[in-house]
Amino acid sequence: MMEFRFDADQAFQLAAINAVCDLFEGQGHVAPDLGDTGGFVAVPNRLELPDETILANLRAVQERNGLKPDPELRILSGPDGAPAPCGPSDSPTPGGPSDQATFVNFSVEMETGTGKTYVYIRTAFELFRRYGFRKFIVVVPSVAIREGVLKTFEVTRKHLARLYGNTPYHFCSYDSGSLSQVRQFALSDSLEFMVMTLAAFNKASNIIRNSTDKLQGEKPIDLVRATCPVLILDEPQNMESETSVAALAMLHPLFALRYSATHRNPYSLVYRLTPYDAYTEGLVKRIEVAGVTEEDFNRSSIRVESINTKKQTVTAKLRIQVVGKGGVVSERTVTVRRGDRLQDKSGGLPVYTGWDVEEISVHRAQVGFTNGRSLAIGEDIGGDREAIFREQILYTVREHAAKQRRLLDDGIKVIGLFFIDRVDNYRGDSPVVRRLFDEAFRQVRDSLPMWRGREPDEVQAAYFAQQRRKGGEVELRDSKTGDSKQDEDAYNLIMRDKEKLLSLDDPHCFIFSHSALKEGWDNPNVCQICTLREAGSEVEKRQQIGRGVRLLVDQEGNRVTDTTRNILTVVASETYETYVQALQQEVEREFGRPDAAPQPENSRARVTVRPRKEFQLRPEFRELWERISQKTRYSVIVDTQRLIKDVLRYLDEQKIDPPRLRIRKTDVDVGGKGFVALGTTQDMRADARVTRHGPLAVFRAMEHLMLQCHPPMRLTRRTLQTIFDKTRNRQAGLLNPQGFATKATSIIKFHLAEQLAQGIQYEPTGEWYEMTLLDEEREMWQRCLEPAADSYYDHVVCDSEVERRFAKELEARVDVVLYVKLPGWFKVLTPVGECNPDWAVVMEKPDPETGVAKRHLYLVAETKGTSNILELSPDERHKIGCGQKHFEGALAGVRYYGPVTSVGDLA
Repeated sequence: MMEFRFDADQAFQLAAINAVCDLFEGQGHVAPDLGDTGGFVAVPNRLELPDETILANLRAVQERNGLKPDPELRILSGPDGAPAPCGPSDSPTPGGPSDQATFVNFSVEMETGTGKTYVYIRTAFELFRRYGFRKFIVVVPSVAIREGVLKTFEVTRKHLARLYGNTPYHFCSYDSGSLSQVRQFALSDSLEFMVMTLAAFNKASNIIRNSTDKLQGEKPIDLVRATCPVLILDEPQNMESETSVAALAMLHPLFALRYSATHRNPYSLVYRLTPYDAYTEGLVKRIEVAGVTEEDFNRSSIRVESINTKKQTVTAKLRIQVVGKGGVVSERTVTVRRGDRLQDKSGGLPVYTGWDVEEISVHRAQVGFTNGRSLAIGEDIGGDREAIFREQILYTVREHAAKQRRLLDDGIKVIGLFFIDRVDNYRGDSPVVRRLFDEAFRQVRDSLPMWRGREPDEVQAAYFAQQRRKGGEVELRDSKTGDSKQDEDAYNLIMRDKEKLLSLDDPHCFIFSHSALKEGWDNPNVCQICTLREAGSEVEKRQQIGRGVRLLVDQEGNRVTDTTRNILTVVASETYETYVQALQQEVEREFGRPDAAPQPENSRARVTVRPRKEFQLRPEFRELWERISQKTRYSVIVDTQRLIKDVLRYLDEQKIDPPRLRIRKTDVDVGGKGFVALGTTQDMRADARVTRHGPLAVFRAMEHLMLQCHPPMRLTRRTLQTIFDKTRNRQAGLLNPQGFATKATSIIKFHLAEQLAQGIQYEPTGEWYEMTLLDEEREMWQRCLEPAADSYYDHVVCDSEVERRFAKELEARVDVVLYVKLPGWFKVLTPVGECNPDWAVVMEKPDPETGVAKRHLYLVAETKGTSNILELSPDERHKIGCGQKHFEGALAGVRYYGPVTSVGDLA
């Protein structure tokens, strides 16, 4: 069975993890102990930093990540605003558990499909390892998101065990009928996760908020809040109401971490990965849009897009047909007021005779016309809806088959997702969508060998229905056939058995759903999303696209990073221009600027990029390929003494604060229910010194250092012990081993990576990249191509304007004999990740002695926005350094340049 593989060293994910963990720098590692919180015994989280230290840390993190520093901590509270008993505040806690508490919030913004759930689980492990925080509640707004979170916990078990030395942990989905589950969460001294829907505790009627005999008349929620849990809010924009905030505060959280791609209120933002960042770094699929509209200009077509009021003026935006330049008719959006004639707005089209605006009603959200017709916002008339559905579905199935043929050799199974707004169109008395899909599948199936002999029912599954469950949660179930066993199988396949759905052995490859899957669920191999929109409906486009932007995985569970394969096609029931405009407006509303997301490509504007196979006969190209195509292996020699010296020079300068002491005094009374805490006062001494010495203190310090120090190459305990013994910060390490280890680790990793790049040695393996791999034809969008005469391919695929300028320069230079933009599969292995050079170039240069132009240079260049290597990130610098050793050392005669911004940089 497929097993997902995870990369623990993706720089953007580590940056998001460290952004949160560094908020609590200075906090010592808190050992587990039984605490009495409001009369309940539990193992709680403890935060022993004052608010001013957390705020200083927050500002430092924000400045590091290029974010605007917050003037103060962002604190939310319930109606009474009582502080949580385990938080950073020094205020006294009233006797007994209050229904509400204050809690500080921090936000992480990550584009959908970049591993948000993985990041917050890793973050929790890091917080546990560094500081001893051990109780986490993941709050989700829907069952679909809950199932996705639980799935991530399942598939990361082995990965997390390897990464964190088999740290014991437990996760569960909150079950209102299992009190033992709540006890386990409260009393365990291990790392605990509980996943809850907001609906499970946001109403007074919820079981968790009511007394039970099993707790001697107390409430289960009192056990939960006795732990002072860290809240992880998944999609918190769905938890912004006063009722939701009050419910969250009622849990007495230590603090809340908010994770979303579309924050409504980004409280104390500590890390941001925008859609544009994710796209340019190749972390998500590229998006293309295929618009399907009817172009019958013999009848009127009208769609009400919006109604607006401004300065006592009411207007509406309508989508109609308009005569443009040269008499060309196309769909456009026009603004109308009461009394406007659509015939005039259309440029005189007679089909709009009688369609004069009589009324624009804000209250009823509709536009009335003089011919007696009225249209609501989102409603349209004049189009043949079934004809549009038929074309959308057929295009999607054909595109699916074409992609599956291309990706089959890579071991990739393609998934198609259909969004429909009326469930009756799929399973009602006249299921037009299902009928049209069956017709399209039968029409196309013989074009794909794996579909031959299959019936439409065998390749599709659906997810629609809603049904209430006990405890206030909403459970979503499939209802494709009405048979409960098939319903359960389909639900499990879509929501829980992601590996099975991705297997080429399973025939299901088309999923039908509606808004139930608009967030929380995704599948990495969704390559087509078809949006079958009914009149009057509108679903946010970013939510739809998010179901399929994650990078592809193959049958071994490995991510596929080739950008030419990672393409998501959206088949929309509107023009490409209309779809893109609406998408960009959504992005602008969310981020405040339209350039936060890249513009999707036009699926109907593709060009086939073809190789010039005759180049393979040219001697200069054959020699070029012979030199650069050799594969290598590397070995690394680390100068241990130099590493120790470099690390000590920086480590000795670090300021490492000792831990603080928190003194808690509780008044206890004896009542009918046993011991009851009447009130707690706290005193935190910032200047406290904790005396730790002897072998045990050294052992603790070394254990923290060994746990945290897992750079590209693991160092021996002897090397780490030498660093610890020789540093002038040794005493600080004994007093605060966790704080010492955190700072020492970052310094060790940096200097080790420097040595890895400098001391690496490559040698040929005797294997080559075959020249026939270059023969593949590729489809690419016209906007991304630059025509080429001297290139191996007839067009150069340009991923940026820097690359486009470079390609134009290559074409203009008379000393360039030929060149090739290297495909994504051409990689050089390095200790800090794969290096993918951009260009291989053959140039003629005059001989220094004779002046005759006959010497060929074989160049591999990495184009960047800067030619100053010091402006690149450490990982990029190290990869370029390794690339130089690969090409110039192991492959004699090949010069490696990087970074370069123009051909003139190739000396």
